[in-house]
Amino acid sequence: MENKQKMVAGLLAIFLGWLGIHKFYLGYKKEAIIMLAVGLAGSLLCGLGAAVMGVIGIIEGIIYLTKSDEEFQEIYVNNQKTWF
Repeated sequence: MENKQKMVAGLLAIFLGWLGIHKFYLGYKKEAIIMLAVGLAGSLLCGLGAAVMGVIGIIEGIIYLTKSDEEFQEIYVNNQKTWF
């Protein structure tokens, strides 16, 4: 299985999380499309959806970065835990 770097995933989540880019990076296509759609639609409709997706991205990024490399690999790459 491809080795995913937690630093890249964490930073993508923090800075581009409202677009779901970190989900695409980790291979979670369905969740990434949901975040992208809500983020883009929300940015067109007063920004609420983008704000919510941004907060989720920041939380996920912090969670990714606080895990050990082994925990990150096991939880998010091997077991494909998609949300938080």
